[in-house]
Amino acid sequence: MGFLTLEGLTRLYGDVAAVSDVSLSVAKGEFVSLLGPSGCGKTTTLQMIAGLVEPTSGRITLDGRDITHEKPDRRGLGIVFQSYALFPHMTVAQNVSFGLEMRRVARAEREARVRQALALVQLAALADRYPRQLSGGQRQRVAVARALVIDPPVLLLDEPLSNLDAKLREEMQFELRGIQQRVGTTTIMVTHDQGEALSMSDRVVVMEQGHIVQVDAPYRLYESPATSFISAFVGKMNRLSGVWRPGGVEIGGRLLPCNGAGLSEGAAAVLAIRPEKIGLKAPGAGVLDGRVKGRFFLGSAWFFTVETPAGLIGVSLPNAGEEPAREGDAVGLDWSSTSAKAAKPEGAQGA
Repeated sequence: MGFLTLEGLTRLYGDVAAVSDVSLSVAKGEFVSLLGPSGCGKTTTLQMIAGLVEPTSGRITLDGRDITHEKPDRRGLGIVFQSYALFPHMTVAQNVSFGLEMRRVARAEREARVRQALALVQLAALADRYPRQLSGGQRQRVAVARALVIDPPVLLLDEPLSNLDAKLREEMQFELRGIQQRVGTTTIMVTHDQGEALSMSDRVVVMEQGHIVQVDAPYRLYESPATSFISAFVGKMNRLSGVWRPGGVEIGGRLLPCNGAGLSEGAAAVLAIRPEKIGLKAPGAGVLDGRVKGRFFLGSAWFFTVETPAGLIGVSLPNAGEEPAREGDAVGLDWSSTSAKAAKPEGAQGA
């Protein structure tokens, strides 16, 4: 049994299931992200763990203790909200100290723990400032310090980086993960941003329409998505429809190499390949020819859309410092059979 366990957790609103039969086991010290689009049930699941929403059915246990119906303040969990929810009339130190005061911790111990928490998030020098005097990243770190100072068994993060600009958001991903690793607190984060989930988590829980559809390590989730929904939601994926033949998928009379375990010859198949697994070659030098329809410079990479007989294909190449193919250029697309996978079309019945 895990340190935090959800068993058959369900939340109904009338006849609509916001969360349906969710079961999950989280190990002590693990960082787990709940990932999915708006309305998938991830926030409701987090709120049930926090005690802010009552489950319709199911069970939540923490270190062997049933907390399903305990009030939020009895659970002792640390929570960082999307808005940070800092008290504007309190200084940084007073905000961090608030939870300890509510627990009637002695003043000397309280002050020592506040100093430790602020040092952990590198804000010791800003203890006497007010939230309005802080940047977005600093306010986020105050919220984390306030959640961690009570020494919670579990830290809950509700879209903690969504209010930050793009550059700061990326920096805070690594900083927040580093803090969690140093403290070792079991952490559950809700996010709709697949980049955050992949970069910060030990495991990612993908949710769709109230259900868990895959739980996996970030690398395995990215490389082996269980459904077409996951392959499209987590990163970019080219999906090309054709017929399975030994060694690949046949599209328009051309055999495109890929792996296709379990497919029978002549069966309908969909070839799936990530844009970064495809290389650009001279026309005739790859497995498929095409023409560049669009080109986009992303700083560290170039992204191309290429028109081919198999359909429009996205290609991502690292920026090597030289200008690559231009719009309208004829190109060859190349990939290895191990870089692409074929499967039955979504919803197709097995033989």
